[in-house]
Amino acid sequence: MFTGIISDIGAIESIERTGDTRIVVRTAYDTTTIDLGASIACSGVCLTVVDKGSGWFAVDVSGETIACTAQGQWTEGKRLNLERAMALGDELGGHIVTGHVDGIAAVIGVCADGDSKRIGFRVGTEIAPFLATKGSVTIDGVSLTVNAVKDDGNTTDFAVNIIPHTQAMTTLGALDAGQAVNIEIDVLARYLQRMEHYRAK
Repeated sequence: MFTGIISDIGAIESIERTGDTRIVVRTAYDTTTIDLGASIACSGVCLTVVDKGSGWFAVDVSGETIACTAQGQWTEGKRLNLERAMALGDELGGHIVTGHVDGIAAVIGVCADGDSKRIGFRVGTEIAPFLATKGSVTIDGVSLTVNAVKDDGNTTDFAVNIIPHTQAMTTLGALDAGQAVNIEIDVLARYLQRMEHYRAK
């Protein structure tokens, strides 16, 4: 379990494709404190550490994960938002994040809003019911508040504001129109939808 508060920006150093795809991630984490088998969220994707060394750790990424995450994410040099799994007693600074990607959003626009950036995204009908103004959403592993939502036929647009601190401490400050990002909906919205499904039967 995670909180969506990013603690490092790593980068993919190398990729080895055998059965699954093994990815080595360069990090500023003290890897002596990371156990093999530990979970680390990589741009919103919960992955298991299978090897490590000084300044790096390795994870295996399945074909299913690659198919369900943002196109181009698993390439050499790609910067990743990193968050280690929450420990008992840690401050819940963002919101509850599982590291399970629910869908992909496309950046439709970026504009200045004071010192912040306002970024617009477009999602399909499978994600739209779970987005609400002032609700929570996870974008590439970052816990954010939805500022506006607009439904338009088979797509839904929503916007978030990225403050200067978040721009500096995550990869979101470098987003541009046309890029794809990983989306995880609020876990509470997920359960509410499930309850509503059974209530409607």
